[in-house]
Amino acid sequence: MIPRTAERLLVLVGLLLFVTGSSQALYSSSDDVVALTTANFDRTVVKSDEVWVVEFYAPFCGHCRNLVPEYKKAATALKGVIKVGGVNCEEEQGLCGQHGVRGYPTIKIFGANKRSPVDYNGQRTAKDIAEAALAEAKKKIKNVLGGGGGGSSSSGGSGSNSGSGSKDDVIELTDANFDKLVLQSEEPWLVEFYAPWCGHCKNLAPHWARAATELKGKVKLGALDATVHQQKMSEYGVQGFPTIKYFPAGTKDRNSAEDYNGGRTSSDIVNWAQDKYTEDIPSPEIVQLTSEQVARDTCEKKPLCVVSVLPHILDCNADCRNGYLKILQEMGDKYKKKEWGWLWTEGGAQLDLESTLDIGGFGYPAMAVVNLKKMKYSLLRGSFSKDGINEFLRDLSFGRGHTAPVKGAELPKIHTVEPWDGKDGQLPVEEDIDLSDVDLDEKDEL
Repeated sequence: MIPRTAERLLVLVGLLLFVTGSSQALYSSSDDVVALTTANFDRTVVKSDEVWVVEFYAPFCGHCRNLVPEYKKAATALKGVIKVGGVNCEEEQGLCGQHGVRGYPTIKIFGANKRSPVDYNGQRTAKDIAEAALAEAKKKIKNVLGGGGGGSSSSGGSGSNSGSGSKDDVIELTDANFDKLVLQSEEPWLVEFYAPWCGHCKNLAPHWARAATELKGKVKLGALDATVHQQKMSEYGVQGFPTIKYFPAGTKDRNSAEDYNGGRTSSDIVNWAQDKYTEDIPSPEIVQLTSEQVARDTCEKKPLCVVSVLPHILDCNADCRNGYLKILQEMGDKYKKKEWGWLWTEGGAQLDLESTLDIGGFGYPAMAVVNLKKMKYSLLRGSFSKDGINEFLRDLSFGRGHTAPVKGAELPKIHTVEPWDGKDGQLPVEEDIDLSDVDLDEKDEL
């Protein structure tokens, strides 16, 4: 039988082991997970040229313990390609607080812009973690090849990015003007909630300005000082800086805001906003070419204009014509991200245009795609069908296909015609001629 004093001693030792054991790191030096601390984090992660995946964990956290085998597996799989590390937040509370860690485990990927790591919110499997890390590595490579910024310097890589950006293109928002400018606008908005003292916000500023310039006319970019305008900060649940939210085009309310989850370089912001913009824009209208003004409104500011010449209504009734228009509408929807203009006309209605684009010589329906800036065009040589048109437009979108200069380097006069009424064509009614009142000269027969 153990004496009572010895029993108490064993209990005390057990408690000490439990307490000290709970602060032990989840990864050992033999693992491929690098132990990161306040002393080595800046030098090892932030100032390095490598992409890092970093887990902020607590040894007492059950989810963290469950993650250990998958995280080790990801570290081994990424070895030699991407660095994988871990921070024990029980011992490195200051470091974890600096990176806004509020729960465990928190995984961040330090990619192109080390000062603005990407939060990983995917599945906690080795495969998903590795794929997310590789995706960030690809972004970094793309930024470098494209001449984009995203370095880790305190200037936020603004040297090459701020030159073509203007702060004037970023709209200053306040509690007073927010609803009128953003919520009541028919245009999409990206809004940054920032604090003047925030280092990440300062790094983002030149990228935000450049993105605002590049996106002008498509997506508006605004910035709101949340330390001054705290009503909107509270309304949208802003808890850290910078926080970016997207407000889609059309009627908006408080619940329409979406969290921005892209990168922090100008190219990341532009690409993310472009994708959102093209998702929200409606399919283009397939417009009948009835006047010079219609041609200008539909195609003047477009990169390309798709011009179709459909058979005359007497050769192709309403159902036939609507069948062709349906194909064009489907193609317009498929290629709406290209923001092309789409026109159609009836065969014979715009003969000058047909002659200029060499359309009418081989029958109807026919199609030509015109680049008004370069005054070049390309003809559909295949079938006027969904597959034929798709193949033709796909090649043009990739810069392939035969082109020819527009004759005279200008489009011909567009004639004003009546729009189609949607009905079948009617042959002109022949008038019956009444000859009863007509005097005919009578001649004697020989």
